[in-house]
Amino acid sequence: MARMKRSEQLAAMGSGGKDERPKECFDAFHERARTKEPDFAYEVVRVLTGLWALTFFRARTISSEKVPQSGPVILAPNHGSFMDHFFLGAFIRRKVRFMAKSQLFQPPLQFVYSHGGVFPILRGRRDEEAFRTAHAVLARGGIVVMYAEGGRSRTGELGDPKPGIGRLALESGAPVVPAAIAGSARVRNWKKLQFPKVTVQYGDPLRFERVEGPTRDQQMAVAEEIFAEIRVLYSGLETLGRKGVLQRAREQRRLERRGKKRTAPA
Repeated sequence: MARMKRSEQLAAMGSGGKDERPKECFDAFHERARTKEPDFAYEVVRVLTGLWALTFFRARTISSEKVPQSGPVILAPNHGSFMDHFFLGAFIRRKVRFMAKSQLFQPPLQFVYSHGGVFPILRGRRDEEAFRTAHAVLARGGIVVMYAEGGRSRTGELGDPKPGIGRLALESGAPVVPAAIAGSARVRNWKKLQFPKVTVQYGDPLRFERVEGPTRDQQMAVAEEIFAEIRVLYSGLETLGRKGVLQRAREQRRLERRGKKRTAPA
């Protein structure tokens, strides 16, 4: 892999989210992801982030049994937080593989990413290597996470689907499991000592006939079908969340009324 000094790497990052480093800088990461399984780094990170998720964010999962226990699978969730990868993988036994922006692949964390099964994707330009790696992982019977919105939503709400998820589904023919992650968009509030409850719900696997060289219209049609399922799941989680808030408010009012009755003069 081409080596660059730290100062050179930072200069090559450019602005506006585009990584100006040549793709050759990431060949070794792709090669490892295509030929090797995640090692001890994956388990260490899963344990640590799983404990963090359970302790501070009261993370829970719904219908994780819908994720096939073997064979190639594409997990297609919405994306609201840098923690989404860990929320997804914390509750299923299989090791999930996902692509992350290339800017993250810098010492020393690039060792953790690479050995944890993560592979880079270049932002700001077409990156065929990331798709080749995703196909290689699927061909070996692995699970690949691809966010239906492409990148993280900046508004805290669901965004719009991108054709990438449709392309991968059609080119690979692998089943797609839609997933909704609710609450993760507020994870950054931990800096304000606010820890939102996070829930992940998996949907029924979707299967699409394999197509070689799908057109953009075909890719978008599949992406929109997948995202429609995500919207249904997400809406259901939001409704459950609102009901939970209302239930807690009613319980609080009942406790307050009881307290007033006990302190009322005879």
